[in-house]
Amino acid sequence: MIRNFLRAALVSLGLFAGPAFAEEPFIVVQSTTSTQNSGLLDSILPWFEAETGIDVRVVAVGTGQAIRNAINGDGDVLLVHATADEEQFVEDGWGVERFDVMYNDFVLVGPKSDPAKVKGGSNIVAALTAISEAEVPFASRGDDSGTHKAEIGHWDAAGVDPAAASGTWYRETGSGMGATLNVASGMDAYALTDRATWESFGNRGNLEVLVEGDPRLFNQYGVILVNPEKHAGVRAAAGQRFIDWLIGPDGQTAIEAFQLNGQQLFFPNAK
Repeated sequence: MIRNFLRAALVSLGLFAGPAFAEEPFIVVQSTTSTQNSGLLDSILPWFEAETGIDVRVVAVGTGQAIRNAINGDGDVLLVHATADEEQFVEDGWGVERFDVMYNDFVLVGPKSDPAKVKGGSNIVAALTAISEAEVPFASRGDDSGTHKAEIGHWDAAGVDPAAASGTWYRETGSGMGATLNVASGMDAYALTDRATWESFGNRGNLEVLVEGDPRLFNQYGVILVNPEKHAGVRAAAGQRFIDWLIGPDGQTAIEAFQLNGQQLFFPNAK
């Protein structure tokens, strides 16, 4: 911002000197909302920007939308959490190579009164089965995000088609995680959320974590360079430099150092 102000001042004085004041290099990262809303990116990106001089501009949307944006060429790097879709993105030629970056987990939250009687459990499939049988409110993102994809996978494992109950006990918000948690809080509904967003969420009301610890709630994040052969405008060199930093010692250290309320929310696991 200071550099931009200085540049504008020099232009107004007729002292703009061309290449010496050229626009800073930048990349656009299509990312999931949890990395932004949790504060992770605000914490780690200044490390990268200070080291490289490359400005990182983040578009934080659900994973499905981020992938579609990248396919349309609206980004240089994809940072999301739906491994199967990420691998398909690369297989279809839209991405160059996928790398593991970090992981955390999902948790099932719900009202303290717990009408489905799932509190303290560690089996997400059993919990969703109980919720569907009790027909108690469940708030779903319904937005093709990584969290929504994970949720639907667990419903499938439970042999439940929640779409058949859409508008009754199953409520699809079509919104991000924060907005969906607001809905869940307002109607005392159950919801699946990534832990990072939950820890940064302030309007909990009567909600609390009821089910956690199931290995099936593992939440892996990956990073991919958008294929410059598909979109000539991709800033491939700068994008790859960001990826190399993110999965290298400096980026992994920055991820590990990020905490919220004294709790580590993301765990680096680049290979």
